[in-house]
Parts: sequence; structure tokens; C-alpha cells
Amino acid sequence: MLDGKKTLFSGMQATGNLTLGNYLGALKNWVGIADEYQTFYSVVDMHSITVRQDPAELRKRARTLLTLYIAAGLDPEKNCIYYQSHVSGHAELAWILNCFTYMGELNRMTQFKDKAAKHADNINAGLFTYPVLMAADILLYQADVVPVGIDQKQHLEITRDIAMRFNSVYGDVFTIPEVYIGKSGAKIMSLQDPLKKMSKSDENPNSSIYLMDDPDTIIRKCKRAVTDSEAVVRYSEEQPGIKNLIDIYCSCLDKTPAETEREFDGKGYGEFKTAVGEAVVSVLKPLQDRFADLTKNKDYLDGVIKTNAEKAAYFSNKTLRKVQKKVGFPERIR
Repeated sequence: MLDGKKTLFSGMQATGNLTLGNYLGALKNWVGIADEYQTFYSVVDMHSITVRQDPAELRKRARTLLTLYIAAGLDPEKNCIYYQSHVSGHAELAWILNCFTYMGELNRMTQFKDKAAKHADNINAGLFTYPVLMAADILLYQADVVPVGIDQKQHLEITRDIAMRFNSVYGDVFTIPEVYIGKSGAKIMSLQDPLKKMSKSDENPNSSIYLMDDPDTIIRKCKRAVTDSEAVVRYSEEQPGIKNLIDIYCSCLDKTPAETEREFDGKGYGEFKTAVGEAVVSVLKPLQDRFADLTKNKDYLDGVIKTNAEKAAYFSNKTLRKVQKKVGFPERIR
């Protein structure tokens, strides 16, 4: 706990383009908790290289992601926004935690099995020990809470197990993190397959709305969204396509499904889809304008990157030095 506030850690990978789902489901909510928590938001570029990346493209995407954090409303003076690779403590702690993690635990990680199936030509050790690096990310800052989706819940569980195992040997070293329970972020589904989550890695570009999509593209994608033949704007599990569009509309305009049903009572899907597209545009346009302004100010962004890396290193070193001492590494001569 820092400055009397609980600590929250989260991050996103510097791969692909952020979608509307990433924004409404996570980033939008991050912005609202700056005063409630001591926050660390990382661009987790070290995790990204478990899959082969083009070096120049990875650097570009990492900077784009960090800029989007700020453009979305995260104040870098209130939130520590930094590149994971700029803080060596992540890798150093991950090695130590590897020695407190069992092969059987890692073998049970479903995400490893999924990614290994997708990248059969590159099943590397980093992909296998990915959860240990994630545990280091969290434990390095003594995070009290971590916002996680269903696909990451297993990783938080192994983080807790590793931390408790270490603590049982060396005493009260790590804070045991809990799942962040705050305002629930909207779960935005694919526009082309509303039974699966909107993803930045989807091969069909019409399935996702990207944060940098222009207004015409956004409205076109909404008009092409898969619905059904009932032609009734109703919030129902039996109409997953329309339900997803209602979720998007409500999240953008802070409305309820019931209000949306009343608003479009007797109106067709065409009119509703256009309204959804316009609502998305109204939310993303300010973010896009802010992003454009930020990218022109190289000195400002470079300053944020430098200052926040130093801040992250300062806090992470407190934990790392304690851990190194506990396991018996020689003290550093200063």
C-alpha cells in the first residue's frame, strides 16, 4: 500500500490494434480510478515476444499503445504508465519466481495450450513460463488488486499460489493480490460472431472496431454487424447480435438496455445500427484527436516515458532488493 492507497496493476500487450472492446471493457474504467488507487499501467512488451514480432513494428505499436493510454484520459502524473522492458526488475524477479513455480502448475495453463496450438512452429520456453513473468509484473509492485478478464483469471490464481509459497518460506514478503472488483466493464463481442469476444487478433477486420477507425469505417462496420431476422431491438440472449449492439450503444452513451429498447421501439435494425455507429464515433473522436495531438509532441511523450520508467523502477526495486536478500544473493556495494 502506497501513500495510504491500495495498489492496482494492469497492462496490455503491444501487439495488434486496440479495439472498442479493449476501451469499453478496460481502458475506460482505468481512467476512473486514478484517485482511488496507486496505479501502475504497463505496456507489456516483454510478453509480446513469446510470438515472433517485427522489431520496428513492435517499437511502433508499443509507443502507440502508451500514447493511447494517455489519449484515453490516463494522467501520467497520477498513473505510472511505462514500458515493461524499461524496468529490469520484471525479468529479474521472474527468474527468481521461476524457481518457486512447479512444472505441473504451468502445464495446467489453458492459455499456453491455446497459444501453442496457434503457433506450433514456435512453442518456446517463454510461452510456457509466461504466467511467471505475469506474476512478477504484479508482485513487483505489491499490487493489492488486479483487474482481470476470464481468460487471465487462471494467471492471477497461480500468481497468488507463487506468492503464498514464497511467503511460507521467507515470511511476509509479497502482498497477495485480489481480483479487482469495480464498475464492471462492458464485454463487447465480435460484430461478425457475437458469441465470441471482440479481439484485436481477429483475422476478419469487420469483426472489430479499432480505436483509430475513421467515422465512415465505424458506421460501415456497425451496419454490417450480424443480427437476426426478428427485426426487433430487444436485449435478449436469443438475439446475441442485437444484444451486443445494445451493449455498445449503452456503454458509449451511458444508457440502460431498457432505455435503448424504448428509444428504438418500432424502429428497424438499419436505423439502430446507424445510431450505434454514430454513438461509437462520438466516443472515439475525442480520443483520436487527443492521440493526434500527442503524437506531434515527441518531447512530451519522451519525458513521460523517461519519468515513469524511473518511477516504476524506484517502486519495483524496493520489492526486488528485499526478495534478493531473502533468497541469499550478495548485497550490492554502493
